[in-house]
Amino acid sequence: MAGAIDIRVKRVYEPAQPADGQRVLVDRLWPRGVSKEKAALTLWLKDIAPSDELRHWFDHKAERWEEFQRRYAAELAGKDEPLRQLGNLLDNGRVTLLYGAHDERHNNAVALAAWLQAQK
Repeated sequence: MAGAIDIRVKRVYEPAQPADGQRVLVDRLWPRGVSKEKAALTLWLKDIAPSDELRHWFDHKAERWEEFQRRYAAELAGKDEPLRQLGNLLDNGRVTLLYGAHDERHNNAVALAAWLQAQK
């Protein structure tokens, strides 16, 4: 992932758009009520998602956001293969990270995008 990366974050429940580029679901669990066709995924990288333990601890509580990001970054350090796959997509243009959570500001896709931006 040399140079600037073009990464966006979007709820998987929003309609797919051509401007999304490569669409990558970064949740461990498949989102309820979304068909594979509607999701229009390039890739489902469930192995890049936070561990079940971290996901349950965070529970989308805003007051845990900073600590969640720190813990998730520590987990990402051991996820070489999914990070390589995501890096390959980012090397070829825009990638939209998709998530299913209701909270648009405090979720793993937002944390992952920020972490990736910091790595460039």
